[in-house]
Amino acid sequence: MVRQAFGDDRVPGLVAALRPATLSLVAEEAGEVVGHIMFSPCLLDAPARLVEVQTLSPLSVAPKWQRRGIGSALIEAGLRELDSRGVPLVFLEGDPRYYSRVGFTAGGDHGFRKPSLRIPDQAFQVVRLSAYESWMTGTFVYSSVFWEHDCVGLR
Repeated sequence: MVRQAFGDDRVPGLVAALRPATLSLVAEEAGEVVGHIMFSPCLLDAPARLVEVQTLSPLSVAPKWQRRGIGSALIEAGLRELDSRGVPLVFLEGDPRYYSRVGFTAGGDHGFRKPSLRIPDQAFQVVRLSAYESWMTGTFVYSSVFWEHDCVGLR
């Protein structure tokens, strides 16, 4: 399903590598997996100290099931779970027209720096959860898995 949604093998490889250390949710319809989302640990290099944060990547919805609210429902469920776990921030890179509907805003507008120049400014996004504190600014740092699978920067 991830391969169908993204059309290449890079993202399915990322999913396999991230699986041990993630929050992973699926959407099913009549026993068929139609959507999948992963959140995984990353860091915020804040002036005071490193802060454990999460990244939303990837979000996949099978092509024939897109535009039915499945992706938004997966995002909202994941954010609720991460908020209950005390995660302060969730970052992603993606289309702001889509992700703004579920609370994400441009990271640069909140004092965050993107981890790569390959990420367009408008695509670098964040949502602040309940545990967020105003001193938490700085540079978002992907885990090494994202770099190893060349999954940083929109393609």
